[in-house]
Amino acid sequence: MQTILANNLTKKYGEHTALKGLNLSINKGEIFCLLGQNGAGKTTTINLFLGFIEASDGKALINNVAVKPNDTATKKMIAYIPEVVQLYGNLSGIENLDFFSRLAGFNYNNDALSSFLSKAGLQTDAHEKRLGTYSKGMRQKVGIAIALAKNADVILMDEPTSGLDPKATAEFTEICKELAADGKTIFMATHDIFNAVNVSTRIGIMKQGELVHTLNTNDITANALQQLYLETI
Repeated sequence: MQTILANNLTKKYGEHTALKGLNLSINKGEIFCLLGQNGAGKTTTINLFLGFIEASDGKALINNVAVKPNDTATKKMIAYIPEVVQLYGNLSGIENLDFFSRLAGFNYNNDALSSFLSKAGLQTDAHEKRLGTYSKGMRQKVGIAIALAKNADVILMDEPTSGLDPKATAEFTEICKELAADGKTIFMATHDIFNAVNVSTRIGIMKQGELVHTLNTNDITANALQQLYLETI
């Protein structure tokens, strides 16, 4: 069952075409990693699915619902984890989760909130600590907990492992795999070639707004992908 669909998705800014006729289908439980240089169109693609910007042509669909003009409905199906998760440093992890869950229309007790944080990989003794004391990896886990609490079918991620150390990256990768095994669909824009091979089911390479390669992860090694990427860009 496809949960993310791009149909001839195009975005122009004046004379500049940021995204050129993207056609892409991602199924339930898949992790799709999109590689490309800065300006290749990765973030534009994510912003179109989030409904932050409107397509110049074509459609972005979530669960077969067109994002525009239905972005109020599709946003309920989506969680977004950016490179830097925007949270409140003066609140604890559990307080941040409670706040953002309520914004999404959910009202959980403390035990349920703590369960979401634990499932996202955040150690129990950090739940009540202020976000200002968290590492980036810990903040990313709160972002995942928010996605879980929102019960989002689709999780969009933009450079989520940027700045994470190898241990935190490995933990994040395992959490993503667990989410996919639970039926969540993950679409991740990244520069991290080696983590893309470790985490994804499929990989796309984008250049100047076009998706030029789509690969099954089982069919390529990290070294081969790196070589293909360098030849492409």
